[in-house]
Amino acid sequence: MVDFTVLVLEGAHPTGVAMTLDMLGAAKLLAPRAATAAPTWRVCSVQGGDVLLQAGMKLDTAKLPSKARTDTSTWIIPGLGLNSASSIQRGLQSAQAVRAATAIAKHVHGGGSVAAACSAVFLLQAAGVLEGRRVTTTWWLAPLLQRMQPGCVVDADRMVISDGDRGTKRGTDRSTDRSTKRDRSRALPVSSTIVTAGAAFAQSDLMLHLLRTQFGNALAEAVSRMLLIDGRTAQSPFIIPEVLASGSDLVASLALRVEAALPNPPSVAALAQAFCMSTRTLGRHVQSATGMSTLALINSVKLQRARKLLQDSRMSVDRVAAAVGYQDATALRRLIKKVSGANPGQFRTQR
Repeated sequence: MVDFTVLVLEGAHPTGVAMTLDMLGAAKLLAPRAATAAPTWRVCSVQGGDVLLQAGMKLDTAKLPSKARTDTSTWIIPGLGLNSASSIQRGLQSAQAVRAATAIAKHVHGGGSVAAACSAVFLLQAAGVLEGRRVTTTWWLAPLLQRMQPGCVVDADRMVISDGDRGTKRGTDRSTDRSTKRDRSRALPVSSTIVTAGAAFAQSDLMLHLLRTQFGNALAEAVSRMLLIDGRTAQSPFIIPEVLASGSDLVASLALRVEAALPNPPSVAALAQAFCMSTRTLGRHVQSATGMSTLALINSVKLQRARKLLQDSRMSVDRVAAAVGYQDATALRRLIKKVSGANPGQFRTQR
């Protein structure tokens, strides 16, 4: 048995696939240095053979086993390369997606764990395994996922979310004998963990999470240092409210009105009055379009403006705070820390 099954679909995002395989390869190379067992994996597709990825790239795959059997591997599904509601709906109706969703459902219902990033999370939805789960996906697709799967909680702020018990770590101690190392390296994972991640490049964050939970911090940190990957916890700093609206003219207008009013943003009540509706009705429209409350939308606009000022200007944090409607920098620092786990100085390093 292997630790990971990388399930690749036609048209998948090539960077996500390559990132997955590169990080597993690095983990295998660095495992002895980290005093842990090396991860093992297989690359599969529903049909086997060459799989055509985006940009004309091809990948040789094995056929995903169709017979029911015990599979203790964590299935990893890289992003499908779908970026809009229409492309997702078309993609999920394809024969390969239907077969993949059926296989995923069997795997999870049999106690198996799966991990998906970006639009691949929608394949988990099609498989019917997200009900009652807390998940994330690409931030601008989060409202769509919430509408398609109202029985789960979609948290667009987070970069990676693990719902369910963590897998058994396969790390070993240098003092342990070889037979014990082999036993630990194939320990069964705890059943049915669903791990989801944000946009395509969040595949790196997803892989670091899997390596950390299944093989220990030492190996994950070693891979991170070798490949110069800085693990992130939130998508919040990257959210653009107007894009998050996903075609809602009302929410786009709200975001523009709030931004134009800075540093004196309107209250929720004032926004509701301006658009001739109650605060409850306004909140319902905003929640449906973005997955967040009206107040959270206002704060997202303020955070986006603050991030831009921190990146593109030499303004002090106090001046930036004043420019987005705070009397001092403490409130801004608190907001940034709450939604992104970062601090203003980290925004500056991203320039």
